[in-house]
Amino acid sequence: MRLFFLLLLSTFTLLTTTGCDKQSKTQIHEVHFDRDMCARCAMVISDRKNTAQAINPATGKYYLFDDIGCMVLWFDDEKIPWKDKAVIWVTDAKTGKWIDARKAFYDTENITPMAYGFSAHASKDDIAKGQEIVDYDEVVKRVRAIGR
Repeated sequence: MRLFFLLLLSTFTLLTTTGCDKQSKTQIHEVHFDRDMCARCAMVISDRKNTAQAINPATGKYYLFDDIGCMVLWFDDEKIPWKDKAVIWVTDAKTGKWIDARKAFYDTENITPMAYGFSAHASKDDIAKGQEIVDYDEVVKRVRAIGR
């Protein structure tokens, strides 16, 4: 009876510490503002409304950036083979909440940490009237044209 109880307890412990608690490889990772550093320029990440993170979906390894422009150029500089499959999160310029970078809307005339000027928004309605609105692909194109 004692052996049965030990086996039951061991099985229960094993089941509760694996499986259900396993987190997604592409989940948003916490940023320690004013401590974490940008993977490209090594500046401390402090702007809570212009932060980006790229996650390798195969490994779950993530990289933080102080500006979406740094992320775009990092992909190119480091010749990241998984860049087209990367899960990319950016903070919404209005709320600071994480949104999918590829689905976001960007306005183009902002003061951002590395002066690329692109801020993400979950909705077009959050962008001031008269502001230019571009999508993720256009942001990538323009950042590459700026270089740095």
